[in-house]
Amino acid sequence: MLQSIKKNWKTYALFVGITLFIGALSAFFSRGGMEGFEENVTQPPLSPPMILFPIVWTALYILMGIGASRVYLEGAKIGKSRCLNLYVVQLVFNFFWSLIFFNAAAYGFAFIWLLLLLGLVILMTVCFYKTDKLAGLLQIPYILWLLFAGYLNLGIWLLN
Repeated sequence: MLQSIKKNWKTYALFVGITLFIGALSAFFSRGGMEGFEENVTQPPLSPPMILFPIVWTALYILMGIGASRVYLEGAKIGKSRCLNLYVVQLVFNFFWSLIFFNAAAYGFAFIWLLLLLGLVILMTVCFYKTDKLAGLLQIPYILWLLFAGYLNLGIWLLN
């Protein structure tokens, strides 16, 4: 993998950079809804401190970008464009979840949106895996985090 990154570093930088930018933009637009969130919203058990979220999301966005880069670099493989389309669509869903959850405080709708996002990410992961095994495996932490986020989202919806 390191050899591929050295050879194609511009592609990796572009995909990782775009993915991080989308995540940062989402955080920027939802920052108002995040202020005082921990103090004003009843949290379910196992809720981590808010400082953990940007750290985890940064790592996940990097893994997403690396995975998408690997799929993009696969040449003319059948299904590559479908994988990259799924990548873009899930990124759009990812972007809007924060706005729905934090800004609109529409916890029930955000939970349904998160389930749709999870489905898209699973489809993307399978597609990535069929194109490049490592690209697919790199998405497993994202799926696990979305499952945990789903638990938190559902808990907040039920408790508030």
